[in-house]
Formats: sequence, C-alpha cells, structure tokens
Amino acid sequence: MKNYFIGFIGIVIFFLICYHFYTPVNFDNIKYVKVAGQNIKVELALTREAQAQGLSGRSSLKTNEGMLFIFEHPGSYSFWMKEMNFPIDIIWINENKKVIYLKKDARSELYPEIYKPDVSSEGAKYVLEVVSGFSEKNNLRVGDGVEFTY
Repeated sequence: MKNYFIGFIGIVIFFLICYHFYTPVNFDNIKYVKVAGQNIKVELALTREAQAQGLSGRSSLKTNEGMLFIFEHPGSYSFWMKEMNFPIDIIWINENKKVIYLKKDARSELYPEIYKPDVSSEGAKYVLEVVSGFSEKNNLRVGDGVEFTY
C-alpha cells in the first residue's frame, strides 16, 4: 500500500512539473489594469521580442484580458496586425497614465497597415491592447486615466 501511495505522489509531482513548463502564458507576468472602470487581466510585454510578438498567433482574447506594452522611454510607437486572428482596440497611454490616443477595431485584414498615434505633443510610455469593442462599450476617451501596478 505504501508503494502505491509513493507512486501516486510521484505521478502527481510529474504532472505538476509538466503543467508548469508547458503552460502557454507566464502567470508571473500577469497583472491587472483598471481602465474605463473595468479590471483587465494583462500580460506584460517588456522585452523587444515580446513586444514584436504581441498577441500575434493567438486564437482569441477574452473580454477582460489584454496585453500591456511597457517602453523604456515615451515615444510614438507604432503597431501592426501581422498574424492576428481577431480585431483589437489599441490604447496609447502617457507617463501620467492618461489615454492619449485610441485605435478602435484594428483588423488583420488591413495588414501591413501600421497604427500610430497622430498626436505629436507627447509620447506613449505604455500601450494596451484589448478586445475590439472594449473602448466603445466602456465609453473610453482620450484623457481618461488608467491605473495599474507591475
């Protein structure tokens, strides 16, 4: 009986290790962003590689999920829809965590079109990608505040 119990524990540990290494999203990299009164569970895109990949290749995005791009310096960062399987809203946010530009319903069918803020007064330090329709549904506007911790 003791050998069966040890074997069972070994199998459980094996599956937990496999689950940890084969989980597609790094859960240590997940935070919440509050925008337009809604909490969005975001994956952080901190490296150039993660930022270049973005949400490309994924099959979908839930209503309460997104990706937050964090840049070293404020700038006029552009985005494309290469290999995207669903439309998104793209939200540019300045250092003071205020929305400075919105691109609603960005679609992959328009690739290689590049989306970039058409404002020159200030740059974005952050860019948030959320499911298409989020901005309209939640009445998000330029100048609205955003709250997050990372």
